[in-house]
Amino acid sequence: MTPALFDPTRDDAAHLAALHAVAFPDPWSNHAICDLLAGPGVFVFFTDDGFVMGRAVDDEAEILTLAVIPAARGRGLGRALIQILATHAQAMGAASLFLEVGHDNPAALALYAGVGFERVGQRKGYYDGRDAWVLKTSLPLSLARKFA
Repeated sequence: MTPALFDPTRDDAAHLAALHAVAFPDPWSNHAICDLLAGPGVFVFFTDDGFVMGRAVDDEAEILTLAVIPAARGRGLGRALIQILATHAQAMGAASLFLEVGHDNPAALALYAGVGFERVGQRKGYYDGRDAWVLKTSLPLSLARKFA
């Protein structure tokens, strides 16, 4: 299934919240997702099995969350969601894409490295006491690189 651009006037944010609840142990609520969607430059691409939420402002964009249900992991959906988000962010004027990810999440780190993200910083205790790495890539997405 090709990811669709979320339309708040037509699509249900409860679907996004349900996906987030299956994908994460500490999920975002429907209310939190709706609050984010109301913010400037925020957009979502989604399928039945996952979604990616991003924000683009001026020449920078960020991935706010990427949620893929466990049953659909390892099949390329996460990569497809990142690619469509990056293309959309670039069309909005972004030249770079950032995100934070738990330093102890090897599957996510491999996914992000595979689409060209590099480590540019660290946030101590960002996720309930766990450190997060700040990752960045230039747009358009480039070939895979390893983290330094």
